[in-house]
Amino acid sequence: MVASIAWGMWRFAGSDLDAAEARVNAALDAGVNLFDTADIYGPDNGEPFGAAETLLGRVLARNRSLARRMVIATKGGIRLGVPYDSSSAYVAEAIDASLMRLGVDHVSLWQIHRPDSLTHPAETARALEDAHRAGKIGAIGVSNFMASQTEALSAHSALPIVSCQIELSPLATAPLTNGVLDQALTRALSVLAWSPFAGGRLGNPQDGRAICVARALDLKAEEFGVSRAAAAYSWVMAHPARPIPIVGAQTLARISEIPNAFRPRWSRAEWYQVLVASMGEPLP
Repeated sequence: MVASIAWGMWRFAGSDLDAAEARVNAALDAGVNLFDTADIYGPDNGEPFGAAETLLGRVLARNRSLARRMVIATKGGIRLGVPYDSSSAYVAEAIDASLMRLGVDHVSLWQIHRPDSLTHPAETARALEDAHRAGKIGAIGVSNFMASQTEALSAHSALPIVSCQIELSPLATAPLTNGVLDQALTRALSVLAWSPFAGGRLGNPQDGRAICVARALDLKAEEFGVSRAAAAYSWVMAHPARPIPIVGAQTLARISEIPNAFRPRWSRAEWYQVLVASMGEPLP
């Protein structure tokens, strides 16, 4: 079982182990138990491939009790300069490398980070089944897959796909209409929503569309005495697929505010007002 909000580790970086452990503890104290990372997290922060996993591994090695409170999810299948590789050989290699960096022998969820057009889904499925059989991964998920791509993998996999990770925010609403959320409802997939605050664009809106959405969110934020970010997370969670926002906050103060996302309540009219602001036109 996982909490309704996850903590994302894309920007989990640095060499200060005390600070890193404090962030992990702050997320746990905020009620988070799902920690989402990936082997590719590092280069975007000017660090090596695998740096975020390595840092988390150092934290876990220092305080082994933390792992018992965490559900660790990681992703693989992106190779620098390739860019996508879901071949059986690379999937097996990527899983083993992630486990080594994390200093664990098992992760609860392993996700294919991006679809690889050059690998047959049956080949990927075999590698995932082998890793599951060996006890290295508990469950499998997909990230940034279209509904049809998830169906293709599912058709060749003896393991159920339990989750889909998608970009979903008041500024990224395509999953409402492209079939991904409908598929999640049909297959009972857990939905992990990355960039639920639109990658920070809603914190400092620069264009007319973002400004209109921010204003609509602020009405709810002011009503319940929470931040605009908390209002955005609650808007995402209101969908019947119950998406789990992956909050990427890296300061202790921002992490401690995560539970505020459970406070706002949306009427249908209010929720659709945010969607209309995002669309920039009336609903049909």
